[in-house]
Amino acid sequence: MLLIFVYVDVANPEFLAFDLMFVFLLILSIFLHELGHAWGCLIQKVAVGRVVLHGGGGFCEHSPATSHTEDELIVAMGPIVNLALWAICSLLTPLAPNEEIFWVLATLSWINLWLALFNLIPIQPLDGGKLFYLLLGRLVPYHMAQRIAGGVGLLACLALLPVLFLSWWAFGMVLFFLPSLPLHWQMVRGRAL
Repeated sequence: MLLIFVYVDVANPEFLAFDLMFVFLLILSIFLHELGHAWGCLIQKVAVGRVVLHGGGGFCEHSPATSHTEDELIVAMGPIVNLALWAICSLLTPLAPNEEIFWVLATLSWINLWLALFNLIPIQPLDGGKLFYLLLGRLVPYHMAQRIAGGVGLLACLALLPVLFLSWWAFGMVLFFLPSLPLHWQMVRGRAL
């Protein structure tokens, strides 16, 4: 579960406009991320059920009958879309004709880089956790990959807790991402996925 709360200054209309634009750009970036997963499905002729946004996150529901190789592309396409948007916006930012467009492009660039990096953390249910498990499955048997991915995810969950507090302190953004410690523990024990 991912919830993002951003301080909004309602007393100043100019800041309110920027705050609302930030929230819109964040939701748009998450939506495009999820459409990236849907695109990964469609490229491989995997049926897409729906794309859902919720509480600062989302998911792309698709046919469960996919191979591990198909899943690798589907999972990777979300962060790939974010990285592509980051690159495009970064290249266009210096060409912005005014301050408002510069701010939109710079903010969109920053949001997409942050989303890509955040989603690549090897924690379930983030894309990084899924991709780490799938790629480990190429090197070791899947039951062993599950245990390793669970252990790495468990350590990453514990390391992420101070980062959540630092995001509030450094950026004024409260990020509530509650990774599933029980899921990772079950993976370590070989009883999940």
